[in-house]
Amino acid sequence: MAHREEPRIIDLSHVIEDGMITYQGLPGPHICDFWTREGSAANYDDGSSFHIGRIDMVANTGTYLDAPFHRYAAGADLAQLDLTSLANLPGIVIRRPWQGGIATDADAFDGIDVSGKAVLVATGWDQHWRTDRYAKDHPFLTQAAAELLAAKGAALVGIDSYNIDDNRVRARPVHTILLGAGIPICEHMTNLDALPDSGFRFAAVPPKIKGMGTFAVRAYAVIAG
Repeated sequence: MAHREEPRIIDLSHVIEDGMITYQGLPGPHICDFWTREGSAANYDDGSSFHIGRIDMVANTGTYLDAPFHRYAAGADLAQLDLTSLANLPGIVIRRPWQGGIATDADAFDGIDVSGKAVLVATGWDQHWRTDRYAKDHPFLTQAAAELLAAKGAALVGIDSYNIDDNRVRARPVHTILLGAGIPICEHMTNLDALPDSGFRFAAVPPKIKGMGTFAVRAYAVIAG
C-alpha cells in the first residue's frame, strides 16, 4: 500500500507585534501584561503561575478580513458571517508579480473558474512589509476585476498587498463591489508563493464579534498529502 503524506499547513499571515504599523494613519497595537506570572504566583499554593496578556489595537492590524459591515452599515458583521464563507474553501492562486504592473484587471481571471472559491492574488508585495515602500504604489485590483469576481461567484478574495483598492485615488470600488456582493476580503496576506495554483483548502476566520466589520485573522491553507 502506497504511503500517503500528511497534509501540509501553510501559514499566510503576518506576525502581529507591539507597535507595528499595518496601515498608515492607524496606530500600532500595544501589547502588554495584564496579569504577570510573578504577580499570579501568590494566588496558588502549588507553585503555579499564569500569564494573561492584554492587547489594545485597531481592527485593521496585521493580516485581516473585511466583512460587508466594513463598507455597509446594513451589511453582515463579523459575528454574522457563516463559517462556510471563511473556512475549508477550495482555493486558487492568481499570480500577478508586481514587477509586471500593479493593476490586476479582469483579464487575469479569463477562463478561470472562481465560483465558490477563495481567490488569492499573489503579487509578491509582501516582501515590502513594514517598510516605507509597502504603502506606496502597491498592487491592487481594478473595478472591472471586482465586477467579474462578483459576477462569477467568488467566495472570498485575498491579496498580499497594502490594499485591494488603489489608494492613490479617493474611491474604493473593489471594496464596494465585493463587500456589496457579500464576498469577504482578506488583505495583507503573505507567503502566497508557497502555495500551488490550486488543489488546497483555505481559511481566514476572525473572532465572532458583533458590531465590527474587520479584524485580524490567522489565514492558512491546507495542502493534501
